[in-house]
Amino acid sequence: MDIPVLPDITVVFGLAVLVILVCHRMKIPALVGLLLTGILCGPHGLGLVRSAHDVEILSEIGVIMLLFTIGLELSLADLSRLKRPVFIGGTAQMLLTWLVFFSLSYFGVEFSSGSSVLMGMLAALSSTAIVLKTLQERAEMEAPHGRVSLGILIFQDLLAVPMMLAVPLLAGRTFGFTNSIVFTIGKGAFILILLVVLSRKLMPRLLLSIVRTRSRELFLLTALGICLAVSLLTASIGLSLSLGAFLAGLLLSGSDYRENLHEAVLPFKDVFTSLFFISIGMLLNISAAAVHVWEILAAALLLLAIKAVVAGIATRILGYPTRIAVLVGLALCQVGEFSFILAKAGFSQGVISEHLYQKFLAASILTMVLAPFLIALAPRAAVLVCRLLRVCETPDDAPTAAYCNHLIILGFGAGGRQLARAAKAAGIAYVILEMNPDTVRNEAKKGEPIIFGDASKPGVLTHICVQEAKALAVVVSDAAAARRAVEIARFENPAIYIVARTRFNTEIKALLDLGANDVIAEEFEASLAVFTRVMDKFMLPHDDIERMVQDIRREGYKAMLPGSLDEMVGFVPDKSLAGLHVSVFTVDTASPLAGRSLMDVHLRREHDLTVAAARRGDEFVPNPDGPFVLAAGDRLYVMGTAEALKKGAGLFRGAV
Repeated sequence: MDIPVLPDITVVFGLAVLVILVCHRMKIPALVGLLLTGILCGPHGLGLVRSAHDVEILSEIGVIMLLFTIGLELSLADLSRLKRPVFIGGTAQMLLTWLVFFSLSYFGVEFSSGSSVLMGMLAALSSTAIVLKTLQERAEMEAPHGRVSLGILIFQDLLAVPMMLAVPLLAGRTFGFTNSIVFTIGKGAFILILLVVLSRKLMPRLLLSIVRTRSRELFLLTALGICLAVSLLTASIGLSLSLGAFLAGLLLSGSDYRENLHEAVLPFKDVFTSLFFISIGMLLNISAAAVHVWEILAAALLLLAIKAVVAGIATRILGYPTRIAVLVGLALCQVGEFSFILAKAGFSQGVISEHLYQKFLAASILTMVLAPFLIALAPRAAVLVCRLLRVCETPDDAPTAAYCNHLIILGFGAGGRQLARAAKAAGIAYVILEMNPDTVRNEAKKGEPIIFGDASKPGVLTHICVQEAKALAVVVSDAAAARRAVEIARFENPAIYIVARTRFNTEIKALLDLGANDVIAEEFEASLAVFTRVMDKFMLPHDDIERMVQDIRREGYKAMLPGSLDEMVGFVPDKSLAGLHVSVFTVDTASPLAGRSLMDVHLRREHDLTVAAARRGDEFVPNPDGPFVLAAGDRLYVMGTAEALKKGAGLFRGAV
């Protein structure tokens, strides 16, 4: 059987493996390696791929899968909390970027009014795939700059359809009502309402039926089917496939099986998203770009600089501090993947020339290549910018009364809320520092002692009396901000107790070196909980298990390194206890045990079983003695080997 695209896919994947291995050794992000793979194997590079269009079609599935998983990780409640970044931040970023680049293009020599409008639209869009993939890998999606970036990207995706419909107008063509923007928006609203109704009425029953089959294959097909079906539905009314995938994930995010859905599509997302970035690299004409290399470099730098500044201004309009504005600006300064679709449509309809189209492709791909590096450098750049601007962002709504021996909580997410609730119940004075202005405003109305401010600024912590504080709890999702806050707090108050939460084990050493007394790594604490329960199931003594856990924590999680556990724990557990199990049996009315005492039934001597505890109604009897009389309905906690428990089970049911 001849499959035309199969040789091309084989070549693409083989070359991608080699390029990414080289990039890994040079500590270059894999995403850059994928773009370079596309440039090398594309029709304008080595020409290894004959059917670039087929590869491009497969790559679109990667964008669909990416947006679907992003929607799954959100919820309708999360999206409602993002309404200000989406509509206010997104409007400011899109409008300001379009105005700047429209003005620059309009006064250019080779630009007409139509091409100037199109260039403004092309520059206004950022890469959803690159930004969200990079932020996810860095575990910064829940950080303030991650939420703002996501909100602005959602708004960009919403405007992508009207932009696409506007391209024929820029070319001087008109179209009727059935293709108008108003009609498309109306159809989109109808589809959204329909999806909401289906997600609440039909989807829970459908997913429950699928889960009950216990078929992994069926569950996988269901996940892919829902994602692709909703994408095709939105595409059929003029909306984008990626927007439909995002809506599908969002509407399923409230399901009890969200994590299973995410796990099912994750391998497909990774493979097809890689193809997407490779296909973008294939678009670049190397020979044409080499002729105008300096113009392309200048255009790329201009795009990065202007977009970073404008996105930062939009973030400041939302009320976020300068450091967050810099992080968002550098995250959104590249050109987006939908810009390539718009540029291709503009080129095919004569809005822009081929010469301009190729230069735009080259400059845009260059911004995409630089994007992961800029996001990685963003925390350092934010510190530098704040120092250059001499920014001292002290909270305006700080309490007038001085604090003393109080608790400072940095971040008011789930962990911060629980800590504040416990402090309030215990009568401990506390103050909360949060960088989300909406959260600050809403919680202040409820009476919480919450203040808006950036904890990475010395003036902010000083303003809330960090010198007099007894403890500092760092529960923010921004790793760079957490490190800076710990460093400042330790410098200002050497006696303060600092506990910091982090997601990954790699952050532990840095936080401890900067002055944290304790670091709670979510990744490792979960493994400790699993470790404790497994060891308990194998009947290791509880004091030995607890000693092992405490030794691990006392060593600052160094026990995660291979071979360190043997050096740390100086005892040999009795492995014979691992064969013991505890099962719960209910004494049936027909059981020969009913009405007889434990000393009469000889469970230990004749059946190798020991009754460790008994429950009779609301009464719980630990370690019952010999005279204890068993009654029908008693729930007995019986200890023994697996074989003894299996053989003796019939005693309690009345069938020996």
